[in-house]
Amino acid sequence: MAFRGVDYFCVDSLFSEEELMVRQTARRFAEERILPLIRDCYRDGLFPAEIVPEMAELGFLGANLDGYGCAGMSNTEYGLVMQELERVDSGVRSFVSVQGALVMYPIYTYGSEEQKQKWLPALQSGKAIGCFGLTEPDFGSNPAGMRTTARRDGDTWVLNGEKTWITNGSAADVAVVWARAQEGVVGFLVERGTPGYSTSDIHGKWSMRAPVTSSLAFADCRVPDSDRLPGAKGLKAPLSCLAPARFGIGWGVIGAAMDCYETARSYSVLRKQFDDRPIASHQLVQEKLAGMITEITKAQLLALHAGRLKDRGKLEPAHISMLKRNNVAMALDCARVSRDLLGANGITDEYSIMRHLCNLESVKTYEGTDHIHALVIGEKVTGVAAYK
Repeated sequence: MAFRGVDYFCVDSLFSEEELMVRQTARRFAEERILPLIRDCYRDGLFPAEIVPEMAELGFLGANLDGYGCAGMSNTEYGLVMQELERVDSGVRSFVSVQGALVMYPIYTYGSEEQKQKWLPALQSGKAIGCFGLTEPDFGSNPAGMRTTARRDGDTWVLNGEKTWITNGSAADVAVVWARAQEGVVGFLVERGTPGYSTSDIHGKWSMRAPVTSSLAFADCRVPDSDRLPGAKGLKAPLSCLAPARFGIGWGVIGAAMDCYETARSYSVLRKQFDDRPIASHQLVQEKLAGMITEITKAQLLALHAGRLKDRGKLEPAHISMLKRNNVAMALDCARVSRDLLGANGITDEYSIMRHLCNLESVKTYEGTDHIHALVIGEKVTGVAAYK
């Protein structure tokens, strides 16, 4: 049965016809092309690479950027695309987020015109795949402690160090890599096959099994100065790239919560227990469903307001921290309650709930942990930084 949406509070009335059309396009694609593939992909730990050109054709890659073949969607439209993709699988949404927010955005914002012309059309069309190399084995929440170094040697730079938990790592044609130089933190575009650059995949994941996750290693890796991002100066540059990625997460996880809620709701109506009555007739079941739909509605309104603010250039990083922190926690709670309502059936991959639950555990951690975002909010409301 086709997904009809989750809209308890008439939130759809706040969207324009164009926004609803974008959402419907993403919804139809997710159901017709991704949903039939994703269970086996999750089982096998494989990414459905065949859908990448199709997502590119629909304008999903770098969707809210202008020019260079990009769709030029509003940030709200982009958010709706993320929601529909993550309603099927967080890993697919993560792939699109990385490609757009963490690879195309830094090139678009900090790259030279030559770099933009070379990479943005290729990345938008899916002919090239990218990854974002910031996290290191010993430094996730504290990127200021990065140990990867860049030393200038004439018209080249010599990179040494390691990055890990990198989505798309070994699949990437180009890596946006951040390193510490004498001048401060510097960004580079490192192409696959560059001498001294190697990747290795991380196996044994119980979460985010579909997308490729890798480590990147640099051993006297020489990168020409023409592949340095000239506009990126200091740690603020990579941190600024995380903001649009977190924004997409804040929208995306609503989709996962919607799927968990709707799965549990429809199951409770059909599942019968005790005198052949549907379990939906029991007060405790209705209380759980009421809690889920309330929290989903609050998350929808928070995301929509964030989208409107971002379209007006008024969304701050601290706002995005609240969006990401609240909505991920909400989605995880929905997944857990839904699993409970399905009983033993909730742990099988006949249903999507356990896959969402496992994936969302990673989403809670990456792009800033729940605790780090709490400290960002705390600094915003007190004026006092408490990171150390």
